[in-house]
Amino acid sequence: MEREEWREKLQGRRIAVLMGGQSREREISLRSGERVLDSLKRQGFFAIPLDIDNNIVENLKNHKIDIVFIALHGRYGEDGTIQGLLETMNIPYTGSGVLASSLGMNKIASKRIFKACNIPTPSYYVIDLSNSLQKECENILKELSLPLIIKPISEGSSLGVKIIRDEKKLKSAIEDTIHEFGDAFVEKYINGKSVTVGILGVDKNLRVLPILELQPRGEFYDYKAKYTKGETRFIIPARLEKEIYQKTEMVALSAHKALGCHGFSRVDIMVSNEGTPFVHDVNTIPGLTHLSDLPAEAEHIGISYDELIFEILCSAINKPEIRCK
Repeated sequence: MEREEWREKLQGRRIAVLMGGQSREREISLRSGERVLDSLKRQGFFAIPLDIDNNIVENLKNHKIDIVFIALHGRYGEDGTIQGLLETMNIPYTGSGVLASSLGMNKIASKRIFKACNIPTPSYYVIDLSNSLQKECENILKELSLPLIIKPISEGSSLGVKIIRDEKKLKSAIEDTIHEFGDAFVEKYINGKSVTVGILGVDKNLRVLPILELQPRGEFYDYKAKYTKGETRFIIPARLEKEIYQKTEMVALSAHKALGCHGFSRVDIMVSNEGTPFVHDVNTIPGLTHLSDLPAEAEHIGISYDELIFEILCSAINKPEIRCK
């Protein structure tokens, strides 16, 4: 279907931009949502902002919403929760479905799928909360060598991520993560280039955006580096040899497909010094702020922010189960 045909199909639809929510990424979601809202209005669509609260069902009904553009990040918005609600209400929405969203949010579930599909991902160890932490630390050091990365299982935006280079700090770092987030796992640290790969489109239009290399001022691409202007240098395209670049594209696309993502995603990868692209995770609702990776990748090949938002919006009604509606 041509662009004007999609526009005609969407014209007059009442669009809600879901933003905010209850996760630790609320502030970033509000930034993404406001920018998406401005874009939709600029393009002539009827769009309103809706924060996620206990009245979300009534608000969707009262505003007679036809389509939802999800600009939520983190738990309750990116994990399949809101997607399940919208499925129940029969309201089309942007982004991946319930299962892909849930898998993408849970780093252990997604890593298990990557391994089953022969997609490279760093070796890891899940902390068994029924075991003594001292014993778990001994097991970790037997299975994985330093340096290590400690992460919560289901958080985004690098929240709670710590790099451990001294085994004496391992136990306390795990304790802190479990205390704050309720769970944790440990991952082998990969030396190399940190890159991120945007995936955009549906069916025959599914394609890989230019690979973005990230050069944070700090130790790694943490929350501050992601959302503070001047804290990270973007290099597009990433400085990778042609063969490694192509392999990284292939791995990113494979990860997107393995989880069953739809419409768009962003795959975070560490390309080792030996040239192997290791997938860390797949973001099913990547940031859409002024500082976000995906819009920068799209812009590099001439896709404006408005064009990006329009294509993502179209994907909401370009799903197999609703294409006839």
